[in-house]
Amino acid sequence: MKPLQITLLLYFFLSAFYSHAQEETGDYLEFNDRKNVVHGVYLGLSTRLGEIDGNNTYVGELKVAYVANQQFEVGFAGNFLYSEQDIYNDQRGRFEDIIVAYGGLHLEPIFFSKKLVNLSFPLLIGAGGVGYVENNFRDPDYIEEDLTGDDINAVFVAEPGVSALFNISRYLQLEAGVKYRFSSRINLPPTRTVNINGFSAGIGIKVGVFNMGRNRYKKSIQ
Repeated sequence: MKPLQITLLLYFFLSAFYSHAQEETGDYLEFNDRKNVVHGVYLGLSTRLGEIDGNNTYVGELKVAYVANQQFEVGFAGNFLYSEQDIYNDQRGRFEDIIVAYGGLHLEPIFFSKKLVNLSFPLLIGAGGVGYVENNFRDPDYIEEDLTGDDINAVFVAEPGVSALFNISRYLQLEAGVKYRFSSRINLPPTRTVNINGFSAGIGIKVGVFNMGRNRYKKSIQ
């Protein structure tokens, strides 16, 4: 085979290989195969309905978190809980419900993060305070009470769960999930409720930027 024919054959082979590589990289030239960390931050709000000792319980949550590579979250979560316990307090001569405020470290590994729907396993580890309040809110003579230190019991909480995350855009996620709350023992009169353990399920929204990182080692050839 003549040198010219060999050269042309080699040229067409390299051209075909280059075109194939160009299609695979989406019309980008890759100068470095190092993968950058993709950063993200967000503010999340959610509401859940659950139970404590078989009674309706309502939870609102606010969280702020950092997201690494769209695969792991770490941040802070704060919760406010209200439970319709309707427990009669002999000392005060009234029926009372439970209120709880707790918060702490939020951790959440995320799977299938590049898909439209992700699977995650959130975990909250923290502490807070639990107390009883009069449940007669509809009474026109009801006066909002201020809880003192004697009316509040410290409580430690661990709350694992499982969630589905829906990637609406780069700046918005919706979530739906189920959690179970474990707590330390509480000791407040009336003492029928000994902890605030229970399931809850609900929905939420996350607003922020989930992929601030860019691949600095790719350049468009167009």
